[in-house]
Amino acid sequence: MNINNYLIKRAHPHIKTNIFLMKHQYKPLLLLSLMFFMVGSLFCMNDILLPSLITHFQLNYTQATMIQFTFYLTYILFPIPIAWMIHRFGYKVSLIVAVLTCALGASLFWPAKIFDSYPLVLAAIFVISTGLTIINVAANPLASLLGHPDGAHQRINFVQVFSRIGYAITPAVATTLIYNQIGEIRFHLPYLLLAAILLTIAILFGVSQIPALKPENDDRFTLRGIMKEAYSHKHLFFGFFAMFFYMGAEASTCGFFIPYLKSVLNYTNDQAAGYLTLYYIFTAAMGILGVVMLKFIKAHKLLGFFGTGMVILFFIIIHFNTGFNQYLLAALGLFLSIMFPTIFSLAIEDIGSFTGKGSALLNFALIGGSVFPPIQGLIADHSGVQVSYIIPMICVIMVTIYAFFFTRIPLLKRANLSKLS
Repeated sequence: MNINNYLIKRAHPHIKTNIFLMKHQYKPLLLLSLMFFMVGSLFCMNDILLPSLITHFQLNYTQATMIQFTFYLTYILFPIPIAWMIHRFGYKVSLIVAVLTCALGASLFWPAKIFDSYPLVLAAIFVISTGLTIINVAANPLASLLGHPDGAHQRINFVQVFSRIGYAITPAVATTLIYNQIGEIRFHLPYLLLAAILLTIAILFGVSQIPALKPENDDRFTLRGIMKEAYSHKHLFFGFFAMFFYMGAEASTCGFFIPYLKSVLNYTNDQAAGYLTLYYIFTAAMGILGVVMLKFIKAHKLLGFFGTGMVILFFIIIHFNTGFNQYLLAALGLFLSIMFPTIFSLAIEDIGSFTGKGSALLNFALIGGSVFPPIQGLIADHSGVQVSYIIPMICVIMVTIYAFFFTRIPLLKRANLSKLS
C-alpha cells in the first residue's frame, strides 16, 4: 500500500481503499444527481404550495408557514434514528427507503385534495420531509466518499447542482399544473407526477451497482457518544450552527419570495412564478460555476464572499424600492447557490469514520427551516413582507461569520498562533 492509500485508509477505515483509485466514481454520482434533481423539485414545491394554499384555504402568513414548520420538523425528530439505520444497513438501502418514503408522501396529496384538508396536506408534507431527511443524512456523505477525499467539496457541490436544476424547472411546471384556466387550485397534481418519478428512481437504485458502503460498524452508536465526539471537531460543532442559520435563510427567502412580489410589487401568480424560476436558474448556474471556482478559491472564503454579497442584497430589498427589486430578489439565488453543500462539506472535512454521524448532526441543524419562517410570518402579518426579510438577512450574517472565522482552516490558524504565543 502506497503512502496516499495508507493516509486515505486512516481517514476512512470503513471504506475499501480501491474505491479511491479514481478521482471520482462517476456512475454512482450520476444516479445520486438524478435523485437530487427530485429533491430540488420537492423542496421547491413548498415555495409554490405556500401562496396557493393561502388562497385555497384562506390562511394568513403565520398559518401558511406551518408548511415550512412541518416540513423541517423532521430534522429534529429523525436524524439520529436515520443515522442508526445507515449505520446498520448502509447508504444504498437507506436511500431506497428514502425515495419510497418521498413517493408515499407525494401520493398522500390525493386524499388531501379529495377531503380538502389542510391538516392532511401537512401530514403529506411531513412524510415527504422524512424521506428527504434520510436523503440528506445519507446522500451527502456518500457523495463525499465516492472518490478521493481531495475532491469531496466538488462532488457534494456537483450533486447539489442538480437539486438547483430541479428547483429551476419546478415553478413553471408546478404553477401550470396547480392553476387551471377557470381559477381552480389543483395543488395535488404536481405531487402525483413526482410520486410516479420517485418510484422509478427507487427501482433504478435497487438495480444499480452503487458501492455497498456504510459507516464503521464496530463502534457503539449512542447519542451521547455522537455529541461528545462532535465537540472534539470544532469546525463540525460550529458548522452545526451555521447550517441552522443557513436553513433559516433559505426557507425564509424562498417561502416568502412569491408573497413579496405579490404584496410589495403587485405581481400576479404567473409573473411571480417567472421570477422564482429566474431565481432558481441563477442558483443552478452559479452552482455549476461554483464547482469550478472551488478549484481556485478556498471553500470557506468563497462561502464568506457569497454571504457578504447576499447581506448587501437583503439590505437593499428591505429598505428600498429601486424599480429592480424583482431582479435583486432573484439575484439572491446566485449567492445562496453554493451555501448548503459548502457548509456541509466544510463541517465534515477530515472527520474520518465519524462522517455518517456528523452528517446526522448537521441534519439536526436543518430544523432552522422550521424555526425562522413562522417568525418571519409574524413580522409579515404585523409589519409587511418587505420588512420581514430582516430574518433571512440576520441568518446569512451568522453564516458569513462562520465562513471567515470558524471553519477548519481559520480554527487551525488560531490554534497555531495560540501555541506560538
